[in-house]
Amino acid sequence: MAIKTYKPTTPSRRHMTVSAFEGIDKKAKPERSLLESLKKNAGRNSYGRITVRHRGGGNKRKYRVIDFKRDKAGKATVINLQYDPNRSANIALIEYEDGERRYILAPNGLKAGHIIMTGPDADILPGNCLPIANIPVGETIHCIELYPGKGAQLVRSAGTAAQLMAKENGMAQVRLPSGEVRLVRENCMATIGQVGNTDWGNIHIGKAGRKRHMGWRPTVRGSVMNPNDHPHGGGEGKSPVGRPGPVTPWGKPALGYKTRKKKNRTDKFIVRRRNGK
Repeated sequence: MAIKTYKPTTPSRRHMTVSAFEGIDKKAKPERSLLESLKKNAGRNSYGRITVRHRGGGNKRKYRVIDFKRDKAGKATVINLQYDPNRSANIALIEYEDGERRYILAPNGLKAGHIIMTGPDADILPGNCLPIANIPVGETIHCIELYPGKGAQLVRSAGTAAQLMAKENGMAQVRLPSGEVRLVRENCMATIGQVGNTDWGNIHIGKAGRKRHMGWRPTVRGSVMNPNDHPHGGGEGKSPVGRPGPVTPWGKPALGYKTRKKKNRTDKFIVRRRNGK
């Protein structure tokens, strides 16, 4: 998908870019049966305390219910492709032969009018969903389940794709976008192809207000705070960190700190870590 630039009518417009929304039906209204309301939390938990900083405000959204389970076998026709404000990928509205409509993540190359299939007998074409056991080795896949019937959890962001590396003893080796190679059960479902909207990562926001519309509030640097607010705070003028490395407001190392548990139960499913160890 192409990226659109602007004439530099203002300083922020000079570098601002937006998606050209090619192939998306801009006049299509969302399917009302697949819409749900979204409540704003602004980073607060049930006690009203901020648990995630820099969140709040932003444009009002409705949630689009996405079919990550793909539990309805059969053929479906793509009605149109739509923008989804809740995710980086675009979504496709599909209609099954019995008239039921669902949203799926739009893979790269999918267009209105295409026929897609779900089930073990589906062809190896973008958008078709089938068990990993029925997918040939070397194929590019996305929307991968970790537990049969739970729904896709891996490789759902715009432009991402995983590769099926090997299959043995009921388990498949999948190379994820991070470079990690992981074992996934063969009876889990996966969708053929790469997630669409591949240029999403190259879009330049351009100005602070556009980020505010997305529901993000400003970030204040620790070095300009007082010592009681941040470990980097205080001192006359521009002061150094004064520690071996930068830390978070709560004193944890900010760079390279390992957060994964030492005895994680899923370690046995990781064949190769993303850094090759």
